[in-house]
Amino acid sequence: MQKTAHNLSVSNLAQNHSLSNEDAAKQSRDLAFIVIKAFDKSFRKFSQITAGAQNRFENCDWQASQSAIKERIDIYEQFLVEAVANIYQLMHPHQQNREFWQAAKANYSKLLGNHAQLDLAETFYNSVLGRVFKHSTIDNDLMFVLSQQCYFSGHERPKVVNVFKLNNKATDSIDLFTRIFQHYQFNVPFSQLGLDIKQLSNELNKRLGKTVLNEIEAAELIKPVFYRGKAAYLVGRLCLTNRNIPFVIALQIKDDRTIFVDALLTQAAHVSVIFSFARSYFMLNTQFPAAIVAFLQELLPHKKDFELYMSLGFYKHGKTVFYRDYLKHLDQSGDHFGLAPGIKGLVMAVFHLPSYGVVFKVIKDEFAESKKITREHVKKCYQLVKTSDRVGRMADTHEYVNFRFPKQRFDKELLEYLQDTCANSIEQTDTEIIIKHLYIERKMTPLNLYFQTETDEQKVEAAINELGNCIKQIAFANIFPGDMLHKNFGITKTGRVIFYDYDEICFMNERIFRDLPQSDDPYALDTLSVGPLDVFPAQFEHFIVGKKHLKDLLKSLHPELMQPQFWRDTQQTAAKGIMQDFTPYPETVRFNRP
Repeated sequence: MQKTAHNLSVSNLAQNHSLSNEDAAKQSRDLAFIVIKAFDKSFRKFSQITAGAQNRFENCDWQASQSAIKERIDIYEQFLVEAVANIYQLMHPHQQNREFWQAAKANYSKLLGNHAQLDLAETFYNSVLGRVFKHSTIDNDLMFVLSQQCYFSGHERPKVVNVFKLNNKATDSIDLFTRIFQHYQFNVPFSQLGLDIKQLSNELNKRLGKTVLNEIEAAELIKPVFYRGKAAYLVGRLCLTNRNIPFVIALQIKDDRTIFVDALLTQAAHVSVIFSFARSYFMLNTQFPAAIVAFLQELLPHKKDFELYMSLGFYKHGKTVFYRDYLKHLDQSGDHFGLAPGIKGLVMAVFHLPSYGVVFKVIKDEFAESKKITREHVKKCYQLVKTSDRVGRMADTHEYVNFRFPKQRFDKELLEYLQDTCANSIEQTDTEIIIKHLYIERKMTPLNLYFQTETDEQKVEAAINELGNCIKQIAFANIFPGDMLHKNFGITKTGRVIFYDYDEICFMNERIFRDLPQSDDPYALDTLSVGPLDVFPAQFEHFIVGKKHLKDLLKSLHPELMQPQFWRDTQQTAAKGIMQDFTPYPETVRFNRP
């Protein structure tokens, strides 16, 4: 990968330095100290909120859990603003020359030393420079485009992983689970821990068989518990003689504040889905995020590092790691950026690199007349999704400023389209296309294209069923999707339907769900008084999907969607603050409770 992605324009830096060498050296040290101090404060606050997840789980305080999601996301901006303000109090950063900023980075690197969160601290420094220079540069001499650390994934493993060794490979699995729950303790009781351990043991024995069980040498479990929604997870693996098997124990809690084991996950596909890009970030209290991510990456090798950082709530650093991955992919590929498959959006221009697994979304300069919204409204909608419980049905998006693309890799059609629709968001140089404001999202197959090409009737029916479930579960999460045309949904390789178009979303209480008048008068609808917040679910069948056989399928599988009372009931449930939970793993792996 190239060391320096882009050089900072000299127009952004002073040509001459008015300070003496001694004063400049001191100020560069002071600046580095300001940044590391702000980062450490932000991480302590992040950890404080995260550490409260156990108490919120044990007390079934789901409203507080929802509030914690937003509060934790907001922390980064709070301390970033503080750091930048303190730098301006120290000096005027734009009056410093390039050598000053090189020295500041070097001083910051010295302060990091063996910092436990070195990776995150590097990203925070990048954010500070990005804010000061309005993201006009990506230069490894001045910031951490590439990490200064060569991370060895195993050296911090003992700090983050508990090892339960099986000295006798034929040891009864009941003993293994007993030792695990002796170690992982909660402040509220299990409802029937003995039964849970027996079910876990029986299930493990049934799945693996005696031969494989005899190969188990140890169970390795990440020390912190993973909390999200109404669930908690013990995450790890079984270490066999020549291979490893995923090993995740899913816990839930009853209204009487007693815990029970809901499932044992031993398939990579089932473990992967709990780290889905469409789910809220975990609350995982650790001082060693890089070590956690390294372990998870071994457990889920098809997951990118940036996806795992994001799943743990370190989404800002996830963006940094994504950008490094993006640069590496550019160096190793030769295909061209082009318009993404599917119907062109009314609000967003969407393009992709065919060999890469994301799409790039740019807000258009002007919207179609049917879209009575503003650019700021669109940005607020995307932020709303970021800070909400996405319940596995809304894709996470990541916002970038002044994102750079190699101009020679843009095909002509794409460049002309962007110039026609997004000119205010684009800047061109001889070698680059710079997009001033950009969203990045996981690539999926648009559902309308899926229905055009899929011939297997069972898969089509499954996708329609998934579409209905997706809409319902988003509503249960207190979000009204707004524009529910099936082109605004994608389907993953595993057949899960995800919503990804957010320009018309709102909270459930911001809409009025009305019945259509029952009348023999053909002009009754013409005289109906309709307010801007009114929604008529009976009409949903006419636009969610187009073809008649798909409409009939949707109506047969999910008739409630077309009934106003369903939406009003869901609205009332949300107003009471009742949080519903949807397990990310299949019902078939859940334990039967007596």
